[in-house]
Amino acid sequence: MQETTPIRIKTISELHALRGLPKPLHPLISVINLETIEKTEAQTQGTVVLDFYSISIKRGLNIKYKYGQQQYDFDEGVMFFTAPGQVIGMEVGDEPIKHTGWTLFIHPDFLWNTNLAKGIKKYEFFDYAVSEALFLSEREEQMVKLILQDMEREYDANIDRFSQNIIISQIELLLNYSERFYNRQFITRKKAHHQILDKLEQLLDEYFTDDSRIQTGLPTVQEVADALNLSPTYLGGLLKALTGLSTQQHIHEKLIEKAKEKLSTTRLSVSEIAYALGFEHPQSFSKLFKSKTNLSPLEFRENFN
Repeated sequence: MQETTPIRIKTISELHALRGLPKPLHPLISVINLETIEKTEAQTQGTVVLDFYSISIKRGLNIKYKYGQQQYDFDEGVMFFTAPGQVIGMEVGDEPIKHTGWTLFIHPDFLWNTNLAKGIKKYEFFDYAVSEALFLSEREEQMVKLILQDMEREYDANIDRFSQNIIISQIELLLNYSERFYNRQFITRKKAHHQILDKLEQLLDEYFTDDSRIQTGLPTVQEVADALNLSPTYLGGLLKALTGLSTQQHIHEKLIEKAKEKLSTTRLSVSEIAYALGFEHPQSFSKLFKSKTNLSPLEFRENFN
């Protein structure tokens, strides 16, 4: 795909017009059955920045979706989420496009003055990379489709004072099911995800034994995620599901393990150990150590000896 400046799309009506779709039945929310839409290369090529949320289930043959600088094949049925401001795009191949699935677009204005306006930020999968999409079972996919169809029927009917609350409830139901499905994916893809745990353990081991690296300070969640080729939010969700600990907690656990080792096997002072582990201030190290062990570093050394 030739690099072009992304098109910014501010409204759902603009998106429908760009993709050659009928005018949306509701200006702030739209459910699209991709199977019913004829697609041409002009409608499909290119990158866009949407000023609204999108939730998609897609089965695409001969289409590659682009997120950032990477491309991903979605020949299998997957579900992924984008928040306002993310760059997305797609590229078609030489064969005719066969593309099925559903997409839900939600403008933030639709959520205004509802609990979901702020609550939607708790669903971390809107910050996952497209490569971290949700792979649905047939049963899960059918459940999602039924919710989307119910939502479409609701805004297709006569809009009344109950409509928004009903649709908001349906969106929340969809998001809650998606959160459950992601948690299931973290667990059922055990082999791949335990390999990530092994890589994390190795990464932190190397970090805390490499004097040249640790002198730059403690590793951040972003640095760890980048080294594992994952988004910080996806890594955090995966670790929470598998171990009950966040990425930051894993970093701290490894740090305390190394600190205990140095306190029990060397004559280094607490300050020297703190600096060796990447702390700029020994007091910060002592405070963290005590919060994790209920002992100060000196108390731990005395008890050990």
